[in-house]
Amino acid sequence: MLPDLLVLWVIALVLLLTVILQQLFFKPLLRVMHAREEAVRSARALAERSAAEARRASEEFDSRTTAARAEFHRELDDMRKRGQDERASLITAAREQADADLAQARVALAADTAAAKTQLELDAQQLGEQLADRLAGRTR
Repeated sequence: MLPDLLVLWVIALVLLLTVILQQLFFKPLLRVMHAREEAVRSARALAERSAAEARRASEEFDSRTTAARAEFHRELDDMRKRGQDERASLITAAREQADADLAQARVALAADTAAAKTQLELDAQQLGEQLADRLAGRTR
């Protein structure tokens, strides 16, 4: 029994259709799929590099910020210490001035007291003499 000629034609048409589909559909489709995979791979690599650069920049920013904060706090502490030293020296100078003023005021008060005592003694002496003169009937 010989194969039917129609079967040979179907086989030939299937082979021809396979070649045509391969050339016109599957090869371009595979080319596009490979190009897309390459684009995705490239974009992923670019994203990873960008993320690495962002991490590195973030770490550098953090380290610089930490260093700047440390410098700021160190300068702030230095300024605080200088301010406290200046305040202490001003307080010491003010106390010394107050002590000097107090000593001067005490001396002046003692001198005024002595002068007042002397004046009071003179006044008392004069009043005593005037009283004695009045009692004695003498007038000046």
